[in-house]
Amino acid sequence: MRSIRVVNRTRSTTVGDKIELADTSLTRMWGLLGRSSLDAGGGLWIAPSSGVHTMGMKFPIDVVGLDRNKRVVKLWHSLVPYRITSVSLKISSVIELTSGEILRAGIELGDELAVVDASS
Repeated sequence: MRSIRVVNRTRSTTVGDKIELADTSLTRMWGLLGRSSLDAGGGLWIAPSSGVHTMGMKFPIDVVGLDRNKRVVKLWHSLVPYRITSVSLKISSVIELTSGEILRAGIELGDELAVVDASS
């Protein structure tokens, strides 16, 4: 999968510099299954997606729900394995991060995130 860098434009912070992009049916379906953790700065941006599940996962994650303009419209902190988030038509993509990353990166509702190619 292609890695991207995600920044929070509102707060001038980095969300992650090794965020993988899951934008095909196969990569969205597979997600983080089979992994035992995420590397520092890592995560998974799932697009399109209006919610996620953690069935079969081995670790808790933070989930950021974004609208079409990449504005944060929903936050799930420390979603443990075998849970399902609510689904919302306002959400067009989600970012899965290591548990605690929402607080570390200072992500709040209404923040605008941006994608920057990791190679740039």
